[in-house]
Amino acid sequence: MTVSTQGMKVNWGSRTVRASVELLSSMRFSISLLTVICIASIIGTVLKQAEPLGNYVNQFGPFWAQVFSLASLNTVYSAWWFLLILAFLVVSTSLCIARNAPKILVDLNQLKENLREQSLKAFGHRAENTLAESPEVAARRIGQTLVQSGWKVKLQQRPSAGGDGWMVAAKKGAANKLGYIAAHSAIVLVCIGGLLDGDMIVRLQMLLNDKSTYTGGGLIADVPLKHRLSDSNPTFRANLLVSEGSRSGTAILNQPGGVLLQELPFSIELKKFIVEYYSTGMPKLFASDIIIHDKETGEKIPARVEVNHPARHKGVEIYQSSFDDGGSSVTLKAVPMGTAAGATSKPFEIQGTIGSTSALTNGADKMTLEYTALRVINVENFASGKNVGEGSGVDVRKVDLRQAIDSRLGAANKTVTQKELRNVGPSVSYKLRDAAGQAREYNNYMLPVKMADGDNSPAVYLLGVRENPADTFQYLRIPVDGEGSMDTFLRMRKALADPAQRELAVNRYATLAIGADRPELIQQLAGSASRALALFAGEWPEGTPEVSRKMAGLQAISAFMEANVPEAERNRAGEVLVRILNGVLFELTQMTRQQAGLKPLPQDEKTQGFMAQMVLSLSDAHHYPAPMAFELKEFTQVQASVFQVARAPGKTIVYLGCAFLIIGVFAMLYVRERRVWVWLAPRGGKAENQHDDAASVTVDGPAVSSHATMALSTNRKTMDGDREFEMLKTKLLQAPQ
Repeated sequence: MTVSTQGMKVNWGSRTVRASVELLSSMRFSISLLTVICIASIIGTVLKQAEPLGNYVNQFGPFWAQVFSLASLNTVYSAWWFLLILAFLVVSTSLCIARNAPKILVDLNQLKENLREQSLKAFGHRAENTLAESPEVAARRIGQTLVQSGWKVKLQQRPSAGGDGWMVAAKKGAANKLGYIAAHSAIVLVCIGGLLDGDMIVRLQMLLNDKSTYTGGGLIADVPLKHRLSDSNPTFRANLLVSEGSRSGTAILNQPGGVLLQELPFSIELKKFIVEYYSTGMPKLFASDIIIHDKETGEKIPARVEVNHPARHKGVEIYQSSFDDGGSSVTLKAVPMGTAAGATSKPFEIQGTIGSTSALTNGADKMTLEYTALRVINVENFASGKNVGEGSGVDVRKVDLRQAIDSRLGAANKTVTQKELRNVGPSVSYKLRDAAGQAREYNNYMLPVKMADGDNSPAVYLLGVRENPADTFQYLRIPVDGEGSMDTFLRMRKALADPAQRELAVNRYATLAIGADRPELIQQLAGSASRALALFAGEWPEGTPEVSRKMAGLQAISAFMEANVPEAERNRAGEVLVRILNGVLFELTQMTRQQAGLKPLPQDEKTQGFMAQMVLSLSDAHHYPAPMAFELKEFTQVQASVFQVARAPGKTIVYLGCAFLIIGVFAMLYVRERRVWVWLAPRGGKAENQHDDAASVTVDGPAVSSHATMALSTNRKTMDGDREFEMLKTKLLQAPQ
């Protein structure tokens, strides 16, 4: 039996109806639907699903973001067209099974024993021989031999030219055809399970029960009933966030354009959330100790939920999905970063809760501080990216082929470069939003971080900022002074904005560099140093183009030299100017420390490293976009668990479909259907003088003998089939002595 790609043919209805039924039940239509589903699944895998619209705009632009939204490519698996294709695939595949399964089942019991002798000679695997047995004895011996080898055998006696002949028909590997039914049934079962566990039933409830998505904010208790699904909802998959010490029984079901609230038949109380980390900083264990409060009986059921180990109550699975902040309290210290008139000049402390906001005032400007995240553990890789002792170039004398091969073989976690993992402590993330609604995101570390090895390399405070959520943070590195704070940097930032302070530092530097006995040289050096320090502070001479006036720091020094110094003299002039600038900034640092009642910095290598980083920090601080930065001083962490709660009646159906698919694919690929026929005619009959030159063997026998014609049919031509035929020819066509 061969499986046809044509569809079911019906004799009723119009021509259009008959053509539609034939197309819908055809194999080519099912394959086309599977192809479309595969393409859609690839899109759903490559393109992140259910992201905020702003993320798609930032990554792909407004045009493609709108295209993704209109075509529901950002929610492929819940799109109406995807569910419609699944439904058509279920119908089409079911019709294919209904059309072919009866033929397959009938064919399982058919051994085709009525095949004619002449037809056997048309097979590729055929052989003939003369046996020293009567046809009946030979037929029973051959049949018994095949039965012992696991073949299904049927003997048929029928008249021939020289007397009654016997046909031995045998079949093996019938499970190959059953694999077709199992594999196609698996497609139907998986699709039905996907439809049951998808959004189809939820959308039907929205359509029939007048439910709609909720797009507002506020408390869950204030959301109207038309945005809520009852706890008898037969299928859903929603998220539930529970903070430590609190309980919740209403989950959030995300939908395109808003959310639905899913009532649960119980509430979950989170006693403690447990998270353990690998040395790399990646979490290795999420676990939640919870108490399930049954709303109907009031029973309290303790349980533990881990990743891949869900809890279950009243048909609802509770999975550990993720974790989040549950409302940690933080104390932030605002430090002034701006130098413009009206900018915040005095530090102050402010307390808040992650997820909440605070109103701020900066002169006439109104801002909103949004507390977004607290991370207690931050593990970073501080390796240089090279093995110890490696240079930047390649020395052919040191190329070791064996070492190069060994470094790339072995376990998957083996890497060529070394890793130096270090926990740099807590960090806080927040947003500053202006009156127009525009916001930047900031990420500041609580503790200073030592970025380079060596005793002379200073530790730095990291203040990060980014314009868009899709961007990476850019960090301002502020060196830590001898008192373990960034106060020296803040005093320097303030002193640079004061012309009087700059003038005092310039005169002090010039006097120490030249000596008090040469006033004319002091005046010349002071003039050069004053211009360099003013440029570094962002103050340009009158008549400077507006583009240059926006520059400060080392960038301003470079722009000034490109505009006023010939190219041939820039290197030498630059070295002199930077040396003068470093000297003036050092004297300004000493002066500000003296004014603050602190000891002056010693002139050693450690101070030199500190001042080198200070110059870079002051240069980069001009680009810091906020008038203040918030330093994390204290925090009280409150963790929360994110659970996925699901009622999935289709899960069992999908598992059954997967089992059918494994069985079906195995049967179709590894089980070969074979049929064997042996026609035994009395010797001296019509078949006595007919021989096949390639495979027949002539054996002289006694008066009672028979002529055997054998053929083998298989659904796939393989080397195993050739070997099996040779073995059967030897066992069946060679009479026992």
